[in-house]
Amino acid sequence: MIRWAVLALIWAGPAAAAVCEDVDSVGNSYTVCTVDVATENLRLFLRDDAGNILGTFRNIDGALGDKTLGFAMNAGMYHDDRAPVGHFVQDGVQVMRVIPNAGPGNFGLLPNGVLCINETDAQVYETLDFVAAEPTCRDATQSGPMLVINGDLHPRFLPDGTSKYIRNGVGTSLDGRTAQFVISNNVVNFHSFASFFRDVLGTPNALYFDGKVSRLHAPSLGRSDPGFRLGPIVGVVE
Repeated sequence: MIRWAVLALIWAGPAAAAVCEDVDSVGNSYTVCTVDVATENLRLFLRDDAGNILGTFRNIDGALGDKTLGFAMNAGMYHDDRAPVGHFVQDGVQVMRVIPNAGPGNFGLLPNGVLCINETDAQVYETLDFVAAEPTCRDATQSGPMLVINGDLHPRFLPDGTSKYIRNGVGTSLDGRTAQFVISNNVVNFHSFASFFRDVLGTPNALYFDGKVSRLHAPSLGRSDPGFRLGPIVGVVE
């Protein structure tokens, strides 16, 4: 019943803002924020007009003037100076190139991937597929590992994996119109987190953003997680 409830929420039609909902599944709790990309202003944020790292939901809200941040979460791994580890594009300007090779940490646990956002659609690509396809992206962020790849879980995830954190990520529908941003409300391993995208949300491709630092801004739920400054942030502007 959980999956059908979530799908009913997704396909109910265009909404005035991103719709955020708490969902329980297999003993875990998640918050799912569903964005109709064709009707919502989904954006990536890193720096303000003066070149300063925005870093917080409050700073983004302040930079939007008479607009507001309807939903947001951290959107990719970053260095100590908050610069993105992998590919990053904001408003058509490339900040960081694509990193196609393996490396240390979760980012380098291949395959990793790229979230590509345009005016009416958003797609999660496996990185090598992204390099081959060369899609045009108004905004893009690379992170890793991939959670779901063409309907399959990442091959390195184990059901009994002992690494458990609050985690967040994104999955996209096949047509790219719907993007679903998820944060766990309790610690979960990679297998449980990825399985939620595949088995409950039914997203064919999903990308991990981060753990430990994962935070959500969802005013509709009365929630805006505090903490230190972040690097890349994804959000809906209202």
